Amino acid sequence: MSRIPQWEQGGFTEGAILEVRALEKHFGGLRAIGDLAFDVPYRSITAIIGPNGAGKTTLFNLISGIHRADRGSILFKGKRIDTLRPHEIPCLGIARTFQNLSLFSNMSVLENVMTGRHALSSAGFFSCSLSFGRSRREEKEIRNKAREWLEFMNVGELSDRKVSEIPFEAQRYVEITRALAGEPELVLLDEPAAGLNITETRNLVDTIYKIRELGITVLIVEHDMDLVMEVSDRIVVLNFGEKIAEGTPRAVQRNEKVISVYLGKEFAR
Repeated sequence: MSRIPQWEQGGFTEGAILEVRALEKHFGGLRAIGDLAFDVPYRSITAIIGPNGAGKTTLFNLISGIHRADRGSILFKGKRIDTLRPHEIPCLGIARTFQNLSLFSNMSVLENVMTGRHALSSAGFFSCSLSFGRSRREEKEIRNKAREWLEFMNVGELSDRKVSEIPFEAQRYVEITRALAGEPELVLLDEPAAGLNITETRNLVDTIYKIRELGITVLIVEHDMDLVMEVSDRIVVLNFGEKIAEGTPRAVQRNEKVISVYLGKEFAR
């Protein structure tokens, strides 16, 4: 875990690790993202919330290079990334999970996590499997680091089991571990609490804090408002692709527009 700076107690640092500027994305005649702008502070936990169809996953796809923006820019550590291809993004220090699990179900837990370190390997994960010379040494290092991350996430005992054989909650943790295995500075978590019960969600809250304590910035899309309100330093609220509010959890909870279009009166505090 050598590339990850240790987080200094006392909060996130000044400045933005991610900057979104005048971002727009259309699919045919539908505007999925419209003139969107916000910053993600270094070492923060920032949440993106909003009703279904608000553009949250589209935003993640734009950041991770799956989609290209029609207008605007995305900067990571001051450099534009919106023109890069998806395979180039992880090399910069950005990783993500997906709303629908994207694990290799017939591979072991360890092998899945190993694929997350390919961006740090000069030969690439699948080249490493040839086990010749430098590739063989890199494969051993990748395997050892993957085991370290599994232990960090408290799922090390599942290393040799197939993903298809482990519980859903554990699969969520394996996907997060795979993202962390690339030693990112920014991790995008797309609805990590989806499908989890109350106890499992409580454990996830602790895990998110644990990730931030490594110095990793967390950008999260989530519908579980109890989780969002507890872990977030800042919240950006989207509706039909537009930002309708931004601020601390307390400020967002009191925003009349947010209450009207998304949260409802029960979350107004």
